[in-house]
Formats: sequence, structure tokens, C-alpha cells
Amino acid sequence: MKKRFLAIGFMAILASSAVIVSCSKDDDDFGTEVSQKSVLTVTLKGDNIATYKTLDIEILETNTGAITKKTLENVSAYSFELPYGSYKISANGTVITKDNEEVQVGASAEQDINSGVVNLSLPLVIKQFNNDFIIEEVFFAGVKTNEGKNYNNSRYFKITNNTDEVLYADRLMIATSEFFTTVARTVTPYIVDQAFPISAVMIVPGTGKEHPVQPGSFIVIADNAINHTTSNGFDLTKADFEFPSTNPSLGQVDNPSVPNMNIAYTQMTYNMIFLYTTSQQGYALARLPEGQTADTFLAENKYDYSYTNSAGGVTNKSVYKIPNTWIVDALNTSRDDDFLQILTAPSIDAGWTTASPGYNGKTVRRKVLGTMSNGKNLYKDTNNSTADFVRNSEPSLKNGIVK
Repeated sequence: MKKRFLAIGFMAILASSAVIVSCSKDDDDFGTEVSQKSVLTVTLKGDNIATYKTLDIEILETNTGAITKKTLENVSAYSFELPYGSYKISANGTVITKDNEEVQVGASAEQDINSGVVNLSLPLVIKQFNNDFIIEEVFFAGVKTNEGKNYNNSRYFKITNNTDEVLYADRLMIATSEFFTTVARTVTPYIVDQAFPISAVMIVPGTGKEHPVQPGSFIVIADNAINHTTSNGFDLTKADFEFPSTNPSLGQVDNPSVPNMNIAYTQMTYNMIFLYTTSQQGYALARLPEGQTADTFLAENKYDYSYTNSAGGVTNKSVYKIPNTWIVDALNTSRDDDFLQILTAPSIDAGWTTASPGYNGKTVRRKVLGTMSNGKNLYKDTNNSTADFVRNSEPSLKNGIVK
């Protein structure tokens, strides 16, 4: 995937001092011209950096093309003697954060050096490899009411633009897995290396550029976009989209000010998509390609499989699948004592996380690496949910939706 450079909130400060010898000429045209040079001391700093593992510094003088290079190991400062001129300065390398995360970083700046003292401050950036939306959070566990009853609403997906460009949410697909991480069957054919078998999928409405999402910002897809706080849930009235449903037993009340997602397929009645409270599903975030519709998706992506059931017979089932090439992010969830299998190709998600037991009011949230240049959070994304997510976390929308 194409590399993106996103600010992680580290600050690099280049402090410089200069020793200058001026040129002079007396009235008799006698004298010696001495070239002017500066000693530039480069100091790289960051509040969240524990170790500066390796940093390659390159300094280019734009008029002459002269290049000065230096590799720093386990140090964060070095002094360069440079002639006066116009320079492009870059730094690239690896640091270890205080959270023991090894990250690739870089920085760049342009600077004229023509005075005794030059102070240059640079933001150090992290090299991030995703170029699309990520699943920042899924709240599926549910809550208990103040009376101790299970509450079956107030669930949501939080989908975030983890890049430095404006992205459009139109035609994003959110799917729930056909299989469970806690149940292992011998399925024929088993196609995890090719596609993600689904039990339901909904699609963000729009033709392509109707729903822009700024860098670091997010959209919320709520099961029911109302205020659930009286039931100990969350105020989701400001959700961007909501699940459509006509099931009266769940008290689903459509919020007319919040657009409904388009349900392309579900195995449930009442056109429902329901998230299990038991931490055993997988979730995929995909993008419906240009030229595809919900109808063509269903026509071209049927998945027939079979397995031997507990009675010794063969169960045949027909569902649908999302090609792995469409998937931009995925997440496996399970329970500590019950995990049996990953539901995705390891290149899509090689791990799993949890929010359990059910109705504990906890969620799974992606880890924050730092901040972007616009002050928004930058999230960890290594395609391994074990490393990327905080299990049993406090829901980010506990106090409502604030962007």
C-alpha cells in the first residue's frame, strides 16, 4: 500500500549556532575573502520517544547540489559545519516510543542559512502505511440498565480516516462474519485466503463523493440513533448513519434526521443487522468497487459450503462472501478461554481482541500512536488486532458523539 506520512505529535527542534568570518577588502584592493560557514547543531526531540534507534539525516544545498549525510545511532543530536546557503533538511529512521512501540519516523524542512544563529523547529512524523479508512472501534458488548437488565441497543461502529487526505465514506461496506472465532468446523470449501464469508452486510449510501471525512475524523454507524442514556447506554442522536430495522421487540425507533444504511444482505428477519454481545464475531470494512451495485455483488459473490454437524450428518449452507481485495480493514473478536480460529486471512487481520463478558459496557478500541498535524489522533494499524486494539476499553462515545 502507498505510504502516508502522518504527524505523530513528536516535535523535532533543530538548534543551531554559527561561527562566521566576514569578508573584507581595504581601500588598496588588498585583502582576503574568507568563506562564511555555520555550525548547525541538529537536535531531534519528542515527548513520547524513549530511544532514538537509528536516524539518517540528509542536508541538501539547493544551489550547488552538495549533500551532507549522517547516520545517528542511539543519539538525538549532531553538529554540522555548513557554508551559507539554501538547504533542504530531512531525517528518516526508527524510534522506540515510551509504550515500547517501534515506529518509522521522518521530518523535512527548507531553511536559508545566512546569519550567525539559525533556529529551526521540525515536527517529527510517523510513516503510516494504510491509505483508507480503519475500524477504530466496535461497541457490541451491550450494557446493563440501572435495574440490572440487559439492554440490546446503543451499539455502534466507529470508522475513522487514518490518512492525511480527505476520504469519502460513500459505498463503504460493513460486514459481520458468517463463522465464529469460538467454533471450529471443518468447512468445505474454506476460502479465508480468498474472501470473507458474511452473515450480513450494509453499505453507506452515496454515489462517490457525498460523504467526505476529514483526516483523523470519523463516522458513526449506530444500531439506533437515539439517546440511550436513560437505559445506561449512550447518546447516539448525532450518528452519521443508523441500522435500519422494523423489529418492534427491540424498540427500534427510526431517527428521521439520520440516514439509514443500505442493507445488501442479512440472515435475520426485519431487515436487521445485530451484533453479538458474546465477543466471537469478525467484522470487515470493505469498499464496493466502481461499477458494482448491491445486486451485482450478490449475483457474483455467492458462497456455498458444507460441514459435518454434531449429529454426524452434512449441513449445506448458502451465504455470501466479500473478496479480500475489496477489504480495507478487518477485526476479529473472541473470548480468552474460547478462542479457536481467526476468520480472516492473516494479511488482513492476524490477531483478535475482546470485550467480554456480554453487557459489561466495555468496547474494543484501537490504540493511539500520537497525533496528526491537525491535532487528531493517529491510530496503530499493523493488521493484527491483538497488537492494535485495547481490549475491554471504555467506550469513546460514552459522553456522546463529539467531533
